[in-house]
Amino acid sequence: IGLSPEQRQNPGTSIPGKLALDRMKTRADFLNAQRTGVRSGRPGLGLEICLTPKTAAHDNAVRVGFTATRKIGNAVTRNRAKRRLRAAAAQLLPIHGHERHDYVLIARNATTSRPFADLLCDLTDVLRRGHSALKRKCRSSGKPVPSANPVPGGKEHG
Repeated sequence: IGLSPEQRQNPGTSIPGKLALDRMKTRADFLNAQRTGVRSGRPGLGLEICLTPKTAAHDNAVRVGFTATRKIGNAVTRNRAKRRLRAAAAQLLPIHGHERHDYVLIARNATTSRPFADLLCDLTDVLRRGHSALKRKCRSSGKPVPSANPVPGGKEHG
């Protein structure tokens, strides 16, 4: 996902001022994002955001997963869609992502045909809307509201 070999071996490390990207790989991680998170969508992609479980949280890191259903097309089309989502996430999540958050990017039919610049705009928009919705959800449920900036000193969200 655009990480150096050193960062792949030490997933909690990151470039100063940017967050490291860790991959979500287990089904339980994806189901947690679906169950506890918020959804946001645009023509090029869908996004689910939730707080990273305390057991999986790393300082200066976000976790990201990618999914494409068979409705998108055959294996070649699904793989192309996920490659485009990985490239967009590698560009934007280290800058616009929030520490200790999980992001699941969901491919849509337009993901493979949409111009990459439009896909980046879609991702920026769903990140902004998703973070706002997650804050509202946390406020209404009485949980601590996640901060907009990386947490200084590695303190937990809650």
